[in-house]
Amino acid sequence: MADSALDLADKLWRGEASVEEVHPVVVNGDLDEVAPGIGFIPAFGNVSGFSTDDSLVLVDTGSQFQARANFDKVRSWTDLPVETAIYTHGHIDHVFGLAPYEAEAEADTAGRPHPRVVAHELVPARFDRYKLTAGYNGVINARQFKMPSFQWPTEYRYPDETYTRRHDIDVAGERFELHHGKGETDDHTWIWVPGRKVLCTGDLFIWASPNCGNPQKVQRYPREWALALREMAALEPDLLLPGHGWPIAGADRVRQALTDTADLLESLVDQTLAMMNGGARLDEIVHTVRAPADLLERPYLRPVYDEPEFVVRTVWRLYGGWYDGNPAHLKPAPEADLARELADLAGGADRLADRAGELAAAGDLRLAGHLAELAAQAAPGDAGAHRVRAEVFARRAGVELSTMSKGVFSWAADESQARLADMGD
Repeated sequence: MADSALDLADKLWRGEASVEEVHPVVVNGDLDEVAPGIGFIPAFGNVSGFSTDDSLVLVDTGSQFQARANFDKVRSWTDLPVETAIYTHGHIDHVFGLAPYEAEAEADTAGRPHPRVVAHELVPARFDRYKLTAGYNGVINARQFKMPSFQWPTEYRYPDETYTRRHDIDVAGERFELHHGKGETDDHTWIWVPGRKVLCTGDLFIWASPNCGNPQKVQRYPREWALALREMAALEPDLLLPGHGWPIAGADRVRQALTDTADLLESLVDQTLAMMNGGARLDEIVHTVRAPADLLERPYLRPVYDEPEFVVRTVWRLYGGWYDGNPAHLKPAPEADLARELADLAGGADRLADRAGELAAAGDLRLAGHLAELAAQAAPGDAGAHRVRAEVFARRAGVELSTMSKGVFSWAADESQARLADMGD
């Protein structure tokens, strides 16, 4: 029999299981009643349900891929009509599970109400942006999750009701407090249910090092994120329901999880800003700032999805813009021109590729990646260059822990393998 969500969370906390074994983002679990009247589905976009006297409140609705399955899980638990659905933010793994409930209401001749959707006022703008950048978002998410055929959606269920800073909802006499807190997104909501001392964090807590530096996504807000976490901790919740991963039960554990995550973010922000204020370049900062090692060892802060190194870049982008301090990068030559020039100086693209292979074999995968990429750009039709590029980036993907790095490096390796196949090599 599979562990319940709370049992698995307890094993993770005590070190009897690890998030390397059970990844907190890509999960598909059964609904558990984690407290009286509270159903929780751990999924690729968790769903939390609160039953009241006569209706159901959903916090997030899950992804399009699991919409029907999640609906069936909820309906195996309760038949209460969904009165309100709250989006914690507008990411598509949290807002695409409402269609079965709306179809249910449409088909109910007894007059079952249609769900009301509540979210922060910036969620509609996010959906509008997603429509403008559907192609780009399709490409970067296909790369991140290694799904080559993925198509980004262009139709969204917009909220019926929005708010700015704070909004209270009363459902059957029970209060749900909605709080805006910038973090992974600018449109994020965390929810406090005071009558049950339950906190819904959305993606402000995901059982992993915060997704605050995702290299292919828009701006994140690490300082504001930490402030929101401390505001949540001050409420002394007894139960935490995250946007990904598993529930955390017990006031002491919840407080520690929230404050440790805030400490990690604040350390990265403070170190980065100190070096920026001292005039350091981005390159120096990236290779100097380090997250506290003891925090990264926490079972809920392992860098299995995003990485602290990427958060450093987020801080720079937020406060410093895109120029990294290297004057050659302000108005650079085309990368292919630079690659050819360096290849000529080295004696040919094959020399770059050979050296990349030597460095990779010696374990210097960062430098090997540079030379392998230069070789392929200098000689895009050369099978040897692409063979080395595929080998180097496949090796890089194999030693990385985070979803972000694995996705990008695997995609690069696959690109070169595809080029080799086209060449008949």
